[in-house]
Amino acid sequence: MGQKTHPTGFRVGVIKPWVSSWYAKIKEYGQFVAEDAKIRKFVKKKLYTAGVSRILIARKAQNTTITVVTAKPGIVVGRNGQGIEELKKEISAYINRQVILNVVEVARINADAQLVSEAIAQQLEKRVAFRRAMKQAMQRTMRSGAQGIKVMVSGRLGGAEIARSEWAKEGRIPLQTLRADVDYGFAEADTMMGKIGVKVWVFKGNLMPGEKADENIKAKSSKDEKGGTRRGKRRTAEVAE
Repeated sequence: MGQKTHPTGFRVGVIKPWVSSWYAKIKEYGQFVAEDAKIRKFVKKKLYTAGVSRILIARKAQNTTITVVTAKPGIVVGRNGQGIEELKKEISAYINRQVILNVVEVARINADAQLVSEAIAQQLEKRVAFRRAMKQAMQRTMRSGAQGIKVMVSGRLGGAEIARSEWAKEGRIPLQTLRADVDYGFAEADTMMGKIGVKVWVFKGNLMPGEKADENIKAKSSKDEKGGTRRGKRRTAEVAE
């Protein structure tokens, strides 16, 4: 069996934040963990076409705040905010609790490992050759400013009878360096020959002491070619109690 370390879990609490931030007593802990998984599964399925990178959940007192980090915030928000209002109502009805819903735009789409893996999976479902899909994704990621990328696909590649794994790498991917900001993403492609798993590692650079991964991403993505600043869009809406 492989003994590889999960890139995100290895760095949580060191340079990467938790995707769920709350405190609960023993009796409520299991309930909240199950509810978080339920929310993420529901939102991801509902907004799959919007390119959801990650879903952050925070609980303070009686408030549940859900932050959806997406590549296409316009799809989530909808015209005049109708989409976000409907999504809030559906989530509230799904978990029987009022929620606060935030929508945040991904700073660099081609440098987000989860979005890159989903893009490759969608190409595989359209019967694009897996080597071509991997190569094109790696080129786009390197052009976006990443220092390294590794892509691995596993399954019945090319319709072969025996499943296998193929991988390609460009640049540096330091998997054992804690201060290395390595983003990880996983997606599955449903093809005629079965499922094909896609794993992506993106190395965005080393962090300075005390610096967090999200801060590093924002700092690097805020500078455009002319030396100005470009900030991600953030839209917030609340459900009246």
